[in-house]
Amino acid sequence: MQTKCKLFSTHLLHEKLYFCQLNHIKNHMKQFLLLLMSFLLLTECNHRHNNEDTFFLHGIWTLRHAEYPLGNTYDYPMNGNTMCHIYDTDSTLYECRLATTISGPVIIPETQFGVRIIDRGNSYLYLEDDDPQPLTIVNDTTIIIQRHGVLCTWVKATNLEQEWGDEILAIVREDLKCSTNGNEHRYIFSAKEREQASVIRWFTLSTIIILLISLLIALSAITYKKEKQRLQLQLQQIQEVKENRPQSVRQMIETEENAFFASNIYQSIHQRISSGQPFKATEWNDIEQQLKKVYPGFISQIRSLYPMSELEYHVCLLIKLRIPPTEIAAVLSRDTSTISTVRSRLVSKVFGRKGGAKEWDDFIFSIGK
Repeated sequence: MQTKCKLFSTHLLHEKLYFCQLNHIKNHMKQFLLLLMSFLLLTECNHRHNNEDTFFLHGIWTLRHAEYPLGNTYDYPMNGNTMCHIYDTDSTLYECRLATTISGPVIIPETQFGVRIIDRGNSYLYLEDDDPQPLTIVNDTTIIIQRHGVLCTWVKATNLEQEWGDEILAIVREDLKCSTNGNEHRYIFSAKEREQASVIRWFTLSTIIILLISLLIALSAITYKKEKQRLQLQLQQIQEVKENRPQSVRQMIETEENAFFASNIYQSIHQRISSGQPFKATEWNDIEQQLKKVYPGFISQIRSLYPMSELEYHVCLLIKLRIPPTEIAAVLSRDTSTISTVRSRLVSKVFGRKGGAKEWDDFIFSIGK
């Protein structure tokens, strides 16, 4: 009896597992079908969206061929008088006459329609102010519209649209909005006039740029002249101070100078420089203070001459300390040739003429005494 019960329980367990697996498979199938339906819907939407993009009428179209009910046909010339349709978005049509001349295209605005396109599955219904007209899409650049029994073939005017599209649309839109007396207005879009306008625009711009450059050059020349006059005055004042200094003051400065260069302080500074290690900001301040004690007017005089860079200023301090160019180059981490260039350029900047490095050294030695 117990064996039968066990077998019955095992059978129930297997059935339960079977139904669980079956439900699990059904759930997976449902998910798969939902995903498949979603994919098909998205594909259909994309297909419709692509079709809508393909048959978008926005832009300029010109009439190229007309086929009348009795079988007569007429081909409009590529460069001649024809009709022109300008579709402004999907809902507005401006109808114009178009003529091509030597000067450029001539646009004559005539009327405005409200337009709609209705997709009938395998064909399209085209409406102008709710007047239905069959529409056939030949390709992206050619359409056929049956209007009052006449089959009109319209071709996209790509070149005209690229060159004049925005200007034509703006003028025609404004003309048809403002014209109420029925008078015709002709608008000539001249490539020659556009070229002339472009030349005039560039000429005006070039003239303005030349005037601005000339003004900057004149201002620079005036600034340079004033700066040169200021430097000359400053040099003259330095020379006058030096010449008018009493002999007793000169002797005192010379005594202080000799004592400084023989002192332990100078020897310490010179040894520090000879080591070739770069100076810290505090060490440069110490050098300034020592020079101010020996040459009271030196620092202010070189500062007033020219807005020197840090390198130029430090070169001047070391020259005044009678440090040779090779050691100046070492302590400033520069080549000796660079130090020579700095000195000769300072002659040019301060005196306004070419000069050598030694000439600048002699000038530095002369001031402050």
